[in-house]
Amino acid sequence: MSSDGIRSVRTLAVILIVHLAVIVLWQVLVDAFHVPKFILPSPLATVATLTSAKYAWLSNSIVTAVEILGGFCLGAFVGVVLAMVFCWSPLVSLLLLPLFVTLNMIPKVALGPLFIVWFSYGIFPNILIAFSICFFPILVTTARGLSEVEPDLLDLVKSLRGSRWVLFRKIQLPGALPYVFSGMKVGAILAVAGAIVGEFIASERGLGYLMIQVQASLDTPAMVMAVVLLTLLGVTLYGLVLGLERLFVVKDVRLQ
Repeated sequence: MSSDGIRSVRTLAVILIVHLAVIVLWQVLVDAFHVPKFILPSPLATVATLTSAKYAWLSNSIVTAVEILGGFCLGAFVGVVLAMVFCWSPLVSLLLLPLFVTLNMIPKVALGPLFIVWFSYGIFPNILIAFSICFFPILVTTARGLSEVEPDLLDLVKSLRGSRWVLFRKIQLPGALPYVFSGMKVGAILAVAGAIVGEFIASERGLGYLMIQVQASLDTPAMVMAVVLLTLLGVTLYGLVLGLERLFVVKDVRLQ
């Protein structure tokens, strides 16, 4: 195993040990101070809810995962495409970028009731809310990456009579990849928040909907378990983005 591989394994081991220590400490403190379950359930009581069929954990998790992934993928696609358009056309950037900045200032919670009126209940409005929250960081960071090109490289391509497409494909896009993935990592986190905001406002399925339902009966273990599952979904999406970043950015650096 290479030195980088050993370092990665060690880092992962440290992360797992720290998380496990926090869980053990949580269990010990709850037992030691006899904390009521409706205030803070122990990890064992929280995990025990997974054995109950009434919560429909699998189906609700799948619904929320589809909303998160759908909003994130749509946000990544639109954000990157718009950034490319802004890069190719400064006039379009001058006209539309301030508009997107203004639209991003709209509280996304306020969009929920409007989306329900326009698109009714279901997964699609929640995907749109997740998209509306996560796409702007991807747009801004990608646009910045595409615009920050070394002047010497520009002069080199022009001296070789390279076309605008060659400049974009060989210089701007590879140089912007770290910025693209930086925005996507932020977007992955925001997509989770967006999906849950949609489910809190009005939904018939999903982990956010389940949390609202069990809140009325003070079923705190189920609420905590829903939060844990949401965290796992977010970590999974974030890990996928990290994996893609390592694949494409490292590959790009090696090619250079």
